[in-house]
Amino acid sequence: MATCQYRFAQFMVDAAERRLWHDGLAVEVNARYLDALLLLVREPGVLISKERFFAEVWGGVPVTDEALTQCVRTLRRQLGDSATAPRFIETVPKHGYRFIAQVRHGTEVLDPVSPAAIAQESTHSAIQPLTTAWTQRLLFVATATLGGAAAGLVGGLCYGFLAAQSMEGGAGALSVVLVLMSVCLTVALLGAVGVSAGIALSNSLPLHAGLRSVLGGAVGGLLVGGFVKLLGLDALQLFIGQGPRDLTGASEGLLLGAAVGLSVWWSRYVSPQLKRQLSIAALCGATAAMLIVLLGGRLMGGSLALITANYPDAQLRLLMFAEGMWAPYVSAALEGALFCTFIVGALTWISAPQERRRA
Repeated sequence: MATCQYRFAQFMVDAAERRLWHDGLAVEVNARYLDALLLLVREPGVLISKERFFAEVWGGVPVTDEALTQCVRTLRRQLGDSATAPRFIETVPKHGYRFIAQVRHGTEVLDPVSPAAIAQESTHSAIQPLTTAWTQRLLFVATATLGGAAAGLVGGLCYGFLAAQSMEGGAGALSVVLVLMSVCLTVALLGAVGVSAGIALSNSLPLHAGLRSVLGGAVGGLLVGGFVKLLGLDALQLFIGQGPRDLTGASEGLLLGAAVGLSVWWSRYVSPQLKRQLSIAALCGATAAMLIVLLGGRLMGGSLALITANYPDAQLRLLMFAEGMWAPYVSAALEGALFCTFIVGALTWISAPQERRRA
């Protein structure tokens, strides 16, 4: 009986069981994206036109080119492939895609692309996947960190202007804006590094993609939140001699990191639409932030308010915290939404242009 298994590098696609495996571990793949991968591996070296994808994968249902671009982008991510230096899926601009790796159907080798391609695949089969995977992890962390840094700058600027309203103007007001921007940038940058590193490292776990992402983000946020709290308390003890114990810490980092992980999973595996991705990210971040406040925790705005409340002689005041009991919830929700949205936005807009140019 003919087998329905297609093997390439460390991967195996089972058409009958509709599963993708990597070194014996199942890889979570959207059903339609699996159909697209099967279409490619069944005809290695053959240009598969966009029209064929739309007809055979989407069954003639009207979709945009962006849907196909998102499909290929996701497959490349799951295979550890790259649009700029592809090992598996090659883009033929304006026409379609071609599977360029050697494919085995059971014991039979299907239509290898060329002797040079086979030699390259054989030589790098053990080294290149590992190198590519770590390169993509580092790129993922760097991109998410840029998004987190941007969120920190925007948040710090907002808090700085709010605090500057309590100053008498001049150099003092400018200084408080710069100081709060620096503090918020540092905290957001550290948070983004920890959360994104946790998500990137969790990809090797044999779990559902969504669970991996949430767990990785939560662990990364937990570790960074604890570190930031210890660093802040040590700084206050060093310069002032005392400091409030209820600053933003590990528990806040855990919840916000889990929200980022959920947002990243949604944007990578569920929805190809940018507006929906950003909306879900904002909702996840705001919900996690309000839950933090409800449980007695604090994000940056709450920590700043706590510090100023413990030091009456401090010149820093955030006027928004004089506006009733809902102010901490509102500011926290805005912080959480900003953090998640900027990270997801950065991951989408920095990775997507390469795909769009080659579509």
